[in-house]
Amino acid sequence: MVSPVQPTHPQLAVSAAIFREGKVLLVRRARSPAKGFYSLPGGRVEFGETLHQALAREVDEETGLDIEIIALAGWREVLPAAAGAGHYLIMSFAARWVAREPALNEELDDYRWVAPDALASLGDLRLTGGLEEVIQAAGRLIEP
Repeated sequence: MVSPVQPTHPQLAVSAAIFREGKVLLVRRARSPAKGFYSLPGGRVEFGETLHQALAREVDEETGLDIEIIALAGWREVLPAAAGAGHYLIMSFAARWVAREPALNEELDDYRWVAPDALASLGDLRLTGGLEEVIQAAGRLIEP
């Protein structure tokens, strides 16, 4: 599948660090951008959507999960690394799993529930940049 042409201006996106029983959901991207990397579920905000609406939609589309959005955990800017790559501002939220089991769409090809303190020892997994910091910040918002 050919990657879609990226816009020539920055895109607003959202992602969710979804916690369930002390673990966070990591998903592996099946296509660009970040093909083969584990990250958080999420995607672009559509015109007229709030960040929370976009996040709930993207998580549902990509994983089928129902979540409770807690709070903004951080943000990350992804600059184009090569010609034709996208420029994204990703707003990352802490969230709790509410219902359903993951059912991945065509954008993802694997998922894992991982203990946040085990992220550093997952040397065999390719993680998107800044992922550990966002998960740690989200974890602090989830804990009572």
